[in-house]
Amino acid sequence: MASNIGMMDSAYFVGRNEILTWINNRLQLNLSRVEEAASGAVQCQMMDMTYPGVVPMHKVNFNANSEYDMIQNYKVLQDVFNKLKIEKHIEVNRLVKGRPLDNLEFLQWLKRYCDSVNGGIMNENYNPVERRSKGGKERCSKGSQKISKSLQSNNMHNTGSGDAGHNKTSGCLEPLYFLYPFVSYFLLLINSYHCRVMHVVVGPRQGKTYAAAGGANALEDIQALSKEITDLKLSVDLLEKERDFYFAKLRDIEILCQSPESESVPMAVAVKKILYAADAKESALEEAQEYLSETLDGGEN
Repeated sequence: MASNIGMMDSAYFVGRNEILTWINNRLQLNLSRVEEAASGAVQCQMMDMTYPGVVPMHKVNFNANSEYDMIQNYKVLQDVFNKLKIEKHIEVNRLVKGRPLDNLEFLQWLKRYCDSVNGGIMNENYNPVERRSKGGKERCSKGSQKISKSLQSNNMHNTGSGDAGHNKTSGCLEPLYFLYPFVSYFLLLINSYHCRVMHVVVGPRQGKTYAAAGGANALEDIQALSKEITDLKLSVDLLEKERDFYFAKLRDIEILCQSPESESVPMAVAVKKILYAADAKESALEEAQEYLSETLDGGEN
């Protein structure tokens, strides 16, 4: 089932508000932003509700604030996926950063999957608050009401130019995924530069004093690395704008193919075969070309 949820699936038409309402109603939480679920605890409990007893809730940390603790939650979730033979790879490195778009996409997929298992019917015998009490490090009611509250402040810098483009599409499809690797690559570079800056500032100290020349060189290195970080962030912003631009084009093509005047036109049908193909399907283009060829040949005869 998981492998059949492609990029153009209706699952990715679900908006943020609907996702948040789904989470809050089912788990008796009070989340206001999708990135508050970046710790992976919400996803673990959704699977626990869908498959009671499968998730080892004692290993789930609902107060996870550090990336290390969040990664442990996602390890639990991936183990559950493997146990249930769910073919879904979790992009942990993206999710733990708390970026709204990445977390929205994963929650959209999760909602579609859970709804496909139980038909969208809530398990009335499931007590989410009681199950959360089994969590590895949750021992207070605040943790059950706001998950990873610190993410709100950590992600304020992410709500600038990136979110401006995302808001246009929050109610329908999310932007094209083929540009994500480029963005991730630059983010990894930024992180590596941060590490180098920290190494320069608080790196290995051999002795109790520093030479004046060494201190001056360290300051120059910090300034140079800071400039490189700024340049990389600008490059990421440009990539995100380009990604949103191409997504808008793709969305326009989809709307055109869905219009009553053209939805039955062979070319429109062929295009939709490519748009709605599952992610893992490599023969979508060949299938579309074959369909188009057969249709045109049949029309000539």
